[in-house]
Amino acid sequence: MPYLLLALAIASEVCATSCLKLTDGYTRLWPTVAVAVGYVLSFLLLGRALTRIPVSVAYAVWSGAGTAAVAAIGAVAFGEPLGIPQWSGIALVIAGVVLLNLH
Repeated sequence: MPYLLLALAIASEVCATSCLKLTDGYTRLWPTVAVAVGYVLSFLLLGRALTRIPVSVAYAVWSGAGTAAVAAIGAVAFGEPLGIPQWSGIALVIAGVVLLNLH
């Protein structure tokens, strides 16, 4: 159950961060509301997950998976370029998260 909460926290954070681009500097109401709700929900879920998952692992997974997902969404949905250095960085983030989870 705690890893399900963590996965939902990640999904919520990724949605909120993706919607940041759509707020147009917080001038558009509904994307701005989606950002606020998404971040609040993400932190609530992350906080609940931390009752069973060590903070070092949970935060690494939350931030690493979120970073990788937002980079991919930026490339696919917003046409943001990702070259070899960016893909390499994403791979290193994922590798770091995997290494933190080995115990």
